[in-house]
Amino acid sequence: MKYTKEDLAFIRNSKAEQKTTDASLKGKICVISGATSGVGLASAKRLAQAGAEIVLVARNMEKAEKVKNLISDAYGIVPKIYTADFSEFETVRHAAQAISRDFKKIDILINSAGLHSTTRRMTPDGNEWVFQVNHLSSFLFTRLLLPLVKKSTQGRIIQVNSEGHRFGGLNINDLKWEKRPYVGLLSYGASKTAQLMTVIKLAKELKDTKVTINAMHPGAVKTGIGSNNGWLYRSWMKWVIAPTLKDPAISGEAVYYLAAEPELDKTSGRYFNLTIDEKPMPHVFDQEKTERIWTLSHSLTGLKFPV
Repeated sequence: MKYTKEDLAFIRNSKAEQKTTDASLKGKICVISGATSGVGLASAKRLAQAGAEIVLVARNMEKAEKVKNLISDAYGIVPKIYTADFSEFETVRHAAQAISRDFKKIDILINSAGLHSTTRRMTPDGNEWVFQVNHLSSFLFTRLLLPLVKKSTQGRIIQVNSEGHRFGGLNINDLKWEKRPYVGLLSYGASKTAQLMTVIKLAKELKDTKVTINAMHPGAVKTGIGSNNGWLYRSWMKWVIAPTLKDPAISGEAVYYLAAEPELDKTSGRYFNLTIDEKPMPHVFDQEKTERIWTLSHSLTGLKFPV
């Protein structure tokens, strides 16, 4: 593949001075999935520091309780916890239903649950594991909670995406990787490409509302992603990659900026490298494939189409 200067801007952007804000989030209700580690945890802490009411959505209740106590002790804000395993749609639906029952609005929705796998696995719902966790479940969760976000005076949705979308890998006719050898990086790239496509599509649908949706790359930071893989991969990450990675606090700061900065109240359908507005790879803008992914994302998650 031939890359243009614009395609390679992410290298420069990753080293650029990041934008900041000091806007208060006091009184804002913020729902964060994947909130017990990495980017999600860093985001929860930073938004709590800014005064937001935090709603944690996590797979592991024990870990979520520890995060709850950490945030409560540090910032005097007691988060609410809801459990959901993004590899199972039923739990995602139950969490969304419970949140919809307990809250009258959502001001900020952040989806940061994600994983990378070196081997092909299937979910109980019959989807490839990475594709469901990284894309389908965040799409489902967003759709189910969208009515609450629309009740905010200025709702914001942030999908934690990745420069990994540059790997490509999205084959509409083989989302389950049944027709080709499974490659972890390509599977990851496929999930992030699909997510970006639906972010851009949903932004167009929401253009006449008070809701924005954007995607962001959280930077090269230390997270638990990939910890589900074998010892060889984990060793490679620990001894080769981890020493080059940054503290996830920079991700939390970037998420806070995207969630709070007043000048972004009408910015939607964009992709940010941390806080730098960046153009994704050209394959993200394939209109025919986007329409098919949009339709499939509804049907595979059991959502009515159109919503």
